Amino acid sequence: MKMERKLFLVFFLLITLPLSFIGYITYINYSASIEEKTIVFSATMQEAMMARIDDYIEDMIRISSIPAYQDDIKQNLIRSNQYYEQREAAKGDSEGSVPEDFNLLLAIQRGIENNISFINMIKRGSNTVYIFDQYGNGYYTTVSGSIREDIMDSYKTWREKAELSSGEELLFSTQKYISNLQSEKYAFTVVRKIIDKSLEPIGLIAVDANVSVMEDGIKELDTAIKGSSIVFDEEGTIIYDSLGERMAIHAADDPVIKRATGKKGSFYEKIDGVNRLYIYTTSPETGWKIMTAIPESELTKDASVIRKVTWIATIVTLLVALLISFIFSFALTNSLRRMTRLMKNVQEGDFGVQFPVKYRDEVGQLGNQFNRMIVRIDQLIQDIYEMETKKKAAELQALQNQINPHFMYNTLETIRMTAEINDDTEAADMIAILGKLLRYSISDLHEEVTLADEAAHVRHYVELLNYRYPGRFVLTMDIPEAMSRFPLIKLALQPIVENAIYHGLDESKPVMHIQLTAEVHGQEAVIRVKDDGIGMNEKTLEELNRALAGKISRNPSSGGQSGGIGLRNINERIKLHYGPSYGLQAAGKPGHGAEISLMLPAEKVNR
Repeated sequence: MKMERKLFLVFFLLITLPLSFIGYITYINYSASIEEKTIVFSATMQEAMMARIDDYIEDMIRISSIPAYQDDIKQNLIRSNQYYEQREAAKGDSEGSVPEDFNLLLAIQRGIENNISFINMIKRGSNTVYIFDQYGNGYYTTVSGSIREDIMDSYKTWREKAELSSGEELLFSTQKYISNLQSEKYAFTVVRKIIDKSLEPIGLIAVDANVSVMEDGIKELDTAIKGSSIVFDEEGTIIYDSLGERMAIHAADDPVIKRATGKKGSFYEKIDGVNRLYIYTTSPETGWKIMTAIPESELTKDASVIRKVTWIATIVTLLVALLISFIFSFALTNSLRRMTRLMKNVQEGDFGVQFPVKYRDEVGQLGNQFNRMIVRIDQLIQDIYEMETKKKAAELQALQNQINPHFMYNTLETIRMTAEINDDTEAADMIAILGKLLRYSISDLHEEVTLADEAAHVRHYVELLNYRYPGRFVLTMDIPEAMSRFPLIKLALQPIVENAIYHGLDESKPVMHIQLTAEVHGQEAVIRVKDDGIGMNEKTLEELNRALAGKISRNPSSGGQSGGIGLRNINERIKLHYGPSYGLQAAGKPGHGAEISLMLPAEKVNR
């Protein structure tokens, strides 16, 4: 990629990433702020709405307690009970029956209904008051026009629940009914027993409240937060639905209603493919909950506008910034492009070019150095040409003086053949072994060999020593077949054996035993060279191991080194070749010989 493109890409990232990040954070924070404020605002309005409903229900409860303090109502209910009690008793008497007393009934009705009219005047609103005697005869006024057509069915339900009470009010959730005007109505009801002075029940009062009393407040709430609301009781019965779809329906299995646990809260729920935010508050008086559902699209409408404006502003800013970045990147790299062209000319052999330096900035300094470099390169080429001429002459002289190693091998072979011709087999064998050792030793030290090859070289070395010191050294090897082809750096074992012979030989023993073993322990291959020589004292052993670990700069116990290759040299070669975790370790005691262990990776063992 060209430099101007790299600069342009850097500018692009430096501009795009912060702007995108800022825009994203702004949108997220704004959306969260709107959601938080909506929840707080909705909860406040819901609490105010529930307070109004609680106040209205409290007024209904007070209305239901009025008959307990109105002697006129109680006297008329007692007269009604007595009249119908006599008629019920007369039905079972075969001798006769009590004739209907229309004047008495009319007087009772007028007395009770006048009081009902008075009660209706106390609390203005969409409410209807019913008063029943013990025989289910109802008294009410039709002024409101919302009298239940199935009043007796409703009375049976109210009476059944009220029987279990001791005179306290009962609140019934919204019920659907048909009015006397044949219209469909919804109302919630407060019911209470009417008790005389002796605490005996003499009747029942029911105060109906049309759900329309909630309509204005909930409509105001829905308009303010652009949602829809429902009111439901503790059993999951819908008391009011601003959409009018589920009035007076038992919806305890609704997943939204199930999630509305606790006094107040909010949550998201996706229904019919629309994700909505649900906010709910509970009345501390009735236990009713009001829940408002706000579509997420409405909730994020303002945030979406902010997001669009932010993105438009970001894109416009980005385009302007990128245009400026392109111009700057082109201007900044113009001098570098010119220098690149000059370098190509130099690469083709033209050393007469010069970079025009106009400014003293970094590019100008680079141009000065470029010009000086061209002059210096041209001079060096001339010098190298002269040096190469002299070097070729020196190499020719060196070739004339060089001894070809093959000449040495061939000479040794000639001497060996001469010894065999002269029947000197011992000298011939020694020369043959020396040739093998020489050929193995002077080849590439960086070459990798097998453990079997290295063991054979050690065997040849000991054999040659035994020609010099007949029967003095006994070499035994215990190498598993699986490790015979284990790859090993060259000349890793023979210097260790040489070190053991020259520094561990015990003159008091006629024979020195040297043992070479190999085995695998977990992830390590361990090759041991053990002798029964004079061994090492504790101090010498400690110094040797510290030297092998690299903790001191000199190996005091390695002694003379055959051909410059000693224990420390082998240890360093192993660490360079296999890694710092591997190398040599020494062990031994005075008079009990010494043991050198090669720790190598076991991953290359053929298993």
